[in-house]
Amino acid sequence: MVWLEFLICVAIILFAGTKLARYGDAIAEKTGLGRIWIGLVLVAAITTMPELVTGVSSAALVKLPDLALGTLLGSCLFNLTILALLDILHRPSPVLSQASPRHIASAGMGILLIAIAAGTILAGERFSGLSLGWVGISSIIILVVYLVGARQLFLFEQRNQPPPAPHRYDGLPAGTVYFRFALASAAIIGAGIWLSFVGDEIATTTGWNASFVGSLFLAITTSLPELVVALAALRLGAIDMAVANILGANILDIVIIVLADLAYTQGPILAAVSRVHFITAAVAMVMSLLVILGLRFQLRRKTFFVISWYGVILIGLYIFGAYALFTAGIGLG
Repeated sequence: MVWLEFLICVAIILFAGTKLARYGDAIAEKTGLGRIWIGLVLVAAITTMPELVTGVSSAALVKLPDLALGTLLGSCLFNLTILALLDILHRPSPVLSQASPRHIASAGMGILLIAIAAGTILAGERFSGLSLGWVGISSIIILVVYLVGARQLFLFEQRNQPPPAPHRYDGLPAGTVYFRFALASAAIIGAGIWLSFVGDEIATTTGWNASFVGSLFLAITTSLPELVVALAALRLGAIDMAVANILGANILDIVIIVLADLAYTQGPILAAVSRVHFITAAVAMVMSLLVILGLRFQLRRKTFFVISWYGVILIGLYIFGAYALFTAGIGLG
């Protein structure tokens, strides 16, 4: 029965994710905000809901800060690996060569936020005294940096809007677009949250919950909305929205640490986790840097016929990050 629920969740996300990408693209056109901003904020906020539920519930209900942080950082690694998959599927040329260099700003913001979390993890208990109540000061810094950075990204996008693209959605009234986007969002959020609980139930009933396999399974299931929406956006030719959704989801995954810290009332959450997460955070920063290099030095051809050089390294780094967590006995969840 639980596997049937899992398949139903996946089917809903596959269907709704395709619609979310299409109507998100329509909103970008009708509002003039552009695909990057819509993908970075609006679509990413919807696709990160499973991570939010899993991360916060891990901190609040089962009091496992390592599981909460493993979910969020593991999602960052998996999301960046999705870009390698997009590169393979985009046959004509490297996928980042078709994306706007303006994504460099959001990738840089992601690196900054991860660096704050990584530095706090490395400091460990020495940083625990710096808190407001039980919430770590680093969580507050992450929130402030995000709010300031999001505003700067919005202003940057407004100043650097590309020339208007040909209208593809003139036949769809704005009200219809917003309503259908809301329906697709509700389906994604509902199925994504349901999937996070179903995935946890599967891991428990199969005995995977304490294993690396279970953690890896949960990481993939919570990142399924990002994967589906990115693939759907690629099929629409909305590469900027696909890339923005991935980078925006990573930014929000780090911001969710703030909510997990609020839910974990036993002290600052980043001071309570294993230092092995520093390795995961470092790998995520290196992967983000590779994305920046791919956006900056846009190649015309793929290095290895079907995949670009950065795609190979992204996959390799994901495997390395997974192995680091596996050897530490935490898992990539």
